[in-house]
Amino acid sequence: MLQKFYPPEFKQEIASLVLDQGHSRKAAAEAMGVGYTALDRWVRQLRQERSGESPGKGQAITDTQRQIQALKAQIKRLEREKTIMNTPPAKAGGFRLRLKAGLVDLTVD
Repeated sequence: MLQKFYPPEFKQEIASLVLDQGHSRKAAAEAMGVGYTALDRWVRQLRQERSGESPGKGQAITDTQRQIQALKAQIKRLEREKTIMNTPPAKAGGFRLRLKAGLVDLTVD
């Protein structure tokens, strides 16, 4: 079965129908043509995000939480780059090549 993709803005809008406008989950799901289980998950996620919790592994619904996810990903990438830059170059199989007066000097460690 092919899984449908719904953009975060749509998820936020339909979950807002339930949380902010008082529509029942069943009525909102039927009106918008989505599954009850998916809508229930989006409502719980929107409630969590509004209280400041991060959605875990899934994509955030609110703009603020999406920005937080993007910033966390950028921090993670920069930390990996910093680790790579601070790691000394590895020796090539116990050999070290040195350029000496235009000649290559091969030293065994």
